Amino acid sequence: MASGWGWGGLFGGNAAKSKDAPKNAILGLRSTLEMLTKRERHLQNQMEEQDVIARRNVSTNKGVAKAALRRKKNYEHQLEQTSAQMLTVEREISSIETANINKETLDAMKNAQKAMKKIHGGLTIDMVDQTMEDLKEQHAIGDEIAEALTQGSTTAMDEDELDEELAELQQEELDNKMLKTGSVPVSDQIQRLPNVGTGEREYHPVFDQRSAYAYPRAVKGKQQRVEEDDEEEELRKLQAEMAM
Repeated sequence: MASGWGWGGLFGGNAAKSKDAPKNAILGLRSTLEMLTKRERHLQNQMEEQDVIARRNVSTNKGVAKAALRRKKNYEHQLEQTSAQMLTVEREISSIETANINKETLDAMKNAQKAMKKIHGGLTIDMVDQTMEDLKEQHAIGDEIAEALTQGSTTAMDEDELDEELAELQQEELDNKMLKTGSVPVSDQIQRLPNVGTGEREYHPVFDQRSAYAYPRAVKGKQQRVEEDDEEEELRKLQAEMAM
């Protein structure tokens, strides 16, 4: 049968005892403090009892009263010693508790340091800088690839072409308004331009900005006059109804 005692059991037992040492010490001191507290109450009771005996025999039996006072003094001296012992035990309990807390805190900080060291074990400032440079380079390559893939799918717009297209849209809008109203602004001029193929002249209306602004104002004035005529007609009807 294998023995339970061995190097593993020996070191394991020592480690467990070392870990439980503060707790066992505190338990022992608390037990001692409890015993001293009981002794303190006992000595206080003995002092009170001897004081009662001395007072009772102070007039009738001075010898008994004097012996009671002597015992009271002895108990009082023991009580002082017990109180001092209790103070010492309480101070030791507090010291061990503080030391144990400090040890636990230090152990936790050591574990944190080991964890951080393990995390940062393969990292250096140069590696971080190189990684960031590689990322920037890859982003630049990605942008170049995206730009290369989109070449040919979009063409750069000429500003002159955009202005020309905008002018055509404005002219079409003006032509549509003239077709709807049936009237042509006076300032609109018609120019004849030769057709290269047939030699005939084609009509191209020239956009006049002043006419474009004046025309909406004329339409607005006309609408306003129509509204005023309608209001006068309604007023005449109302006057006729009141006269009846």
